[in-house]
Amino acid sequence: MGRWIYQLVTIHCHDKETLTNMLEKLIQRRRHASEEGFTLIELMVVVLIIAILIAIAIPTFLGARNRAQDRGAQSNIRNAFTAEKTSYTDKSQYSADAVTDGANTADTVVVGAKSPSGKCFYLKDVAGTGTTYASTSTCVATNNIGGLTFNNAW
Repeated sequence: MGRWIYQLVTIHCHDKETLTNMLEKLIQRRRHASEEGFTLIELMVVVLIIAILIAIAIPTFLGARNRAQDRGAQSNIRNAFTAEKTSYTDKSQYSADAVTDGANTADTVVVGAKSPSGKCFYLKDVAGTGTTYASTSTCVATNNIGGLTFNNAW
């Protein structure tokens, strides 16, 4: 029969460290080691959240931009109308290049402007009856406004 030879394996420890102390140090080192970086799932969740926020923000931004452009066009019309009213106050008639509305009467003025958003705005004033407003998505010349409906507000 064969003989089995057993060898005693010894672990060499530095100074006064025991095997237990070495294992404890190893466990502590692994516990305190910080993991750096993010997992792929974490990054994908962040990208998804950003995409959702962008999907919500872009239409809101574009709507606000169109409203601001429309308000700018309306402001330009009001400024032009103020100039025409000043002229009317001085001469008791609107300036010759502003007389419109088909009838070409000196007591009627129509001022129009197209917004960068594509919408057209008009302001019509008839001396003695007041100012009315109209807006449309297709612009027409201010001397051909018969099809527009004028109201008390835009």
